[in-house]
This record gives sequence, C-alpha cells and structure tokens, in this order.
Amino acid sequence: MTAPQPKPWIDAIAPYVPGRSTTDDGRKVAKLSSNENPLGTGDAARAAFAAGATSLDRYPDAGAAALRGAIAARYGLDPARVIHGTGSDEVLHLAAGAFAGVGDEVLFVRYGFSVYPIAARRVGATPVEAEDRDYATDVDALLAAVTERTRVVFLANPNNPTGTFIPRAELLRLHAGLPADCLFVVDQAYAEYLDPADDDGAFELAQSASNVLVTRTFSKIFGLAAERIGWGYGPAHVIEAMHKIRAPFNVTTAGQLAAIAAIEDQAFVDHSREHNARWRAWLESEIASLGNAGLRSVPSKANFLLILFEGAVTAEHAYKALMDHGYIVRWLPGQGLPQALRITIGTEAETRGLAAALREIVGSAG
Repeated sequence: MTAPQPKPWIDAIAPYVPGRSTTDDGRKVAKLSSNENPLGTGDAARAAFAAGATSLDRYPDAGAAALRGAIAARYGLDPARVIHGTGSDEVLHLAAGAFAGVGDEVLFVRYGFSVYPIAARRVGATPVEAEDRDYATDVDALLAAVTERTRVVFLANPNNPTGTFIPRAELLRLHAGLPADCLFVVDQAYAEYLDPADDDGAFELAQSASNVLVTRTFSKIFGLAAERIGWGYGPAHVIEAMHKIRAPFNVTTAGQLAAIAAIEDQAFVDHSREHNARWRAWLESEIASLGNAGLRSVPSKANFLLILFEGAVTAEHAYKALMDHGYIVRWLPGQGLPQALRITIGTEAETRGLAAALREIVGSAG
C-alpha cells in the first residue's frame, strides 16, 4: 500500500529537542535547561496579560500594530519594518523560507543554534557549518564557506549554546565580506543581557543595508517564554517577503499586551541583567576553581554557561548526577557537544546549590 511520503529534505531533519523540565523519574526540580529568566515575569507584564482575558472571543490584531509601535519606540526603529512572530523561531524560519530553497545553502557557525539547520532543511536548502574557533564564531571560516549558492547566513550574537560573542568590528567585517544577494540574519535572542557598551551594531546595519535582518525574542530576559513572542527588523523588501508566508494571528491578544508592558518595564529588565551578570560571574569563578578536575567554562555574554568536561568526570555523568541532586541542565550530544553541559543562570539559591552539587560530584570521582 502506498502512502504520502515526506520530501527527502524533511526526512533529513533532526527534530528540535527542548530542555527537559522533569527528571527521569518524573520529579519537578530546579530547571536550568532552557535559559528562562529565573526572576520570572515582571508585574506589569503579568497584569497586562491578565487584561487580555476580556477578549478571548476575538482574533488578535493580525498586524500587532501596538506591539510593533512599542518595539520601534523602545529601539528607535521604523515600526513598518518590524515583523512579529511566534517566538524568534518563527522569524528565523520565515527568513529561510522567503530567501532560500532547493539548491541553495544556508550557512552558520559550528555549535550554532539548532533551529538553523531545521529552518534550512524545511525549505529544501542545504545547511552548511563553518568551523568554530574554540567554540566561538570564526569570521574568516564563515567567509571561506560562502559559495555562489549561499543565500542566508545565520549568526547568533551572543551565540547559543556557547554564549560567545563577536564585537562590532568583527560583525561589520563579516557583513562586508558577504555577497549583496545573501541575507545576513543576526539572531540577538540574548542581546538584552549585554552591557550597553557591547552593542554589536546590527541594528545600525539593518537600518541602512539591504541584506540584514535582526531577530529578537521576549522569551528570555522579558520572562514571556510561555507566550512565544519574537520579532525581527530589516529592510522593507525583506520584511514584505517574510510577511507573505507569516502565519496570520500568530501572536495572541494577551501576548501582545504582555509584551508591550514588558518592553516598557525597563526596571525589570535592568534588574534581570544585573542579577545575571552577578551570578554568571560567580558561577564562572566556581567552575574555574574546578579546573584541576578538567572543568572549564566557555566565556559567555548570555544567561548561561557552557561547561566543558575534559577530565575524569564526563558531561553525561555530571548531567545525571546533577539530576539526582535536583538540578536539570542541558546535555548536548545531539549538537556535537557530548563533552559539555549548558547551564542556565538561576536564582541565587539555585546557582549556589548547583555549584555545591557539582563540586560534590567532581570530588566523589577523585
């Protein structure tokens, strides 16, 4: 009996695997696997979300005009060139869907965000990985991997899952070396965790260049992961093409209201950034103190650390042992990182507890 068969490029997709929220035996423990905001959601965003319940019978504003206006006002952008999506994931898929297809190539750095190859294969394009430089983006390797078939280049800055960051000069050098007909997508899901002095210049490029798209999300520092709200900014012709394949009514009414309130609540954002900087630095120092046991952390500008296990204790062992201690982190063999754990910066209690558990795990193996 015959049956509908998926296209071969769909069969080739390795599905996205989210961070776990329960242990092997079903316990709910400290979840440090998905880079969520440990401080939760700001009060203003919670109140705005609740207000959305008064119009459950009506479709949301398909154009998200108020939300796009709030985004534009916050970042000094043209609201007509803002596109909204179901998380920044949808915006990334829209970029690949509008500008790549069968016979084309989509380029990204090794150890890049796992959605990039999915977005490429979904439209029949070929995903291409450029070599990294000690887990960080190598601009020269990316430029060397560009061919006449390259149509989209994805760059996460800061990068997920490594947390690494390239400064403005390197980002501008990368853009300058790309062909004009190649869409350069700068994925800034973690940009709000950066010090303002670390601005990589992507928004400025998107304002003036014809081939730059910047994407952001409300899932991280704004604490709205459950509502799946993302957005992008780029040239009018790029945004217009993406709108043609964007799902209608893709952001709920309550989600739009919550996102508007969240982006206007700068005090909560600042508090979240300061908390993250303090406890990321603290955890980095704890990991450094375990260097003799073969542990090291990759320098991070995001709200997580990638911890490499290069000694007697393996990442897999530590992953399972941390779960037994009450902490779920992210083990990444599916992304070519079986030697690493990605650990979200949690609350003070979670971060201190995780460090103590990790020290015990390493010590017991000595």
